[in-house]
Amino acid sequence: MTRIILVLVGSILLGADQTLAEVTGVGSSGFEVHHQAHVAASAPAVFTALLMPSRWWDSKHTYTGDANRLSLDAKAGGCFCESLPDGGSAEHLVVVYVTPGKTLRLRGGLGPLQSMGVEGALTMTVASSTTGGSDLTFNYAVGGYSKDGFEMIAKAVDAVLGQQLARLQKLVETGTAESKGT
Repeated sequence: MTRIILVLVGSILLGADQTLAEVTGVGSSGFEVHHQAHVAASAPAVFTALLMPSRWWDSKHTYTGDANRLSLDAKAGGCFCESLPDGGSAEHLVVVYVTPGKTLRLRGGLGPLQSMGVEGALTMTVASSTTGGSDLTFNYAVGGYSKDGFEMIAKAVDAVLGQQLARLQKLVETGTAESKGT
């Protein structure tokens, strides 16, 4: 498991926008990451896009390699899920709280956290900015048990969430989450 995490951290950090990365705390029983971006669009437009992860989530961070297989049922008990080949499915996170246009909170373990003894809460908020546009925030708090601790995995999760936030921002501002050449 340690080797897998090291490879994951290395590959993610090489491609991540480090200006967005912020691990706000790491301890023996968990970690927390926080990301915020100003988006040059209205809060309703940002929240609407947030609810369509198949348009902005990076395919590299799916089980199938295809973000088009992602769906989000934005109601309490709803699923942020991925359809797998041959009728299979994966629950990435479950929706626990929605304030339309403002807040979406999901619980569970993303990626490699899913197979660990941890639980996480990902809160995504959108607020109108006094300077125009809106402010988008991702906060992911994870707690539980990890034999190898949380230092390395926190950095990897932080980089992935920072990348996803940047892709959502780019989608809303330009109409595409993809960079040239990807």
